[in-house]
Amino acid sequence: MSIIAFDTARPLDLVLLGRVAIDFNPVDYFQTLVESTTFKKYLGGSPANIAVGLARLQKKCGFFARVSDDRFGEYAISEFTREGVDTSRVVRCTNGEKLGLTFTEILSRDESSILMYRNNIADLALEPGDIDEDYIKSAKALLISGTSLAQSPSREAALKAVTLAQKTNTPIVFDIDYRPYNWVSKDEIALYYARVAEAASVILGSREEYDLTEVLLGTPMTDAQSAAYWQGKSAKIVVIKHGKQGSTAYVGGDSYSIKPFPIDALKSFGGGDGYGSAFLYGLLEGWSIPDCLELGSASASLLVGAHGCSAFMPTLGEIQTFIADCKAQYGEMVARS
Repeated sequence: MSIIAFDTARPLDLVLLGRVAIDFNPVDYFQTLVESTTFKKYLGGSPANIAVGLARLQKKCGFFARVSDDRFGEYAISEFTREGVDTSRVVRCTNGEKLGLTFTEILSRDESSILMYRNNIADLALEPGDIDEDYIKSAKALLISGTSLAQSPSREAALKAVTLAQKTNTPIVFDIDYRPYNWVSKDEIALYYARVAEAASVILGSREEYDLTEVLLGTPMTDAQSAAYWQGKSAKIVVIKHGKQGSTAYVGGDSYSIKPFPIDALKSFGGGDGYGSAFLYGLLEGWSIPDCLELGSASASLLVGAHGCSAFMPTLGEIQTFIADCKAQYGEMVARS
């Protein structure tokens, strides 16, 4: 029996709400941004990457977003369309807002940094009027990305989507997706993160992201305490990630942990979006939590071994082949409780 009751009659598997951006990754990597001169352009933004990842896994996704009314906005919409992501709720901005630009610095296989330009940003111009109940009701689940809560009117649009999801019995996935840009204070972060986390059936985040979400709760929590707290609200599944130390999913009174799959990494970012898309694919398919974790962790490893994110999202066959090869060499990755 599935942990979350997805309505299989709904045509869309997932509607996502949040950041659409443009990534520029250096071709002459292992140099600083001062030294790099050549970059390759990709569709970016965590929820956008997850949408493409799920589309590559043959899931039907839609998106609530605002993009710039220029060539970059045209590029983002065309990339979504090419990947099979529905863009009927992707709106062009009317007041000159621009898509966020992300320049990545790949210094070594273990050390990367990200420089974001997010002034007068398009994704945070999403308005409550852009959100409609029928579209949410057409999806098996709704994903809210935490960056959408950083500023008005996007935060009100996200909260409207959460309210309509609750009204239509649409499970909510909260990808905490913390970025320091556009936030005013930790209290503000905790206030809005907690509002969505309280309504979510699935929460995905790092330990740092849970700490930010729980600022107003007082005493810092352990992973198990965080899981118990949010499961006392609406959460059925709480996933806490620890980077190279792996991740753990808490379901009811059980926990399941997985170590990262070995990979010759090219960069240290992007893995979380591969993880999210593959993990959610498993949930939508009704897989066991260990199998969801395994697919997510393997996809994450493949992404840190690739030059970009969205353009390198793997197919199911590619992930399964990678898992089989790793198991043949290293043995099982999943520790079952």
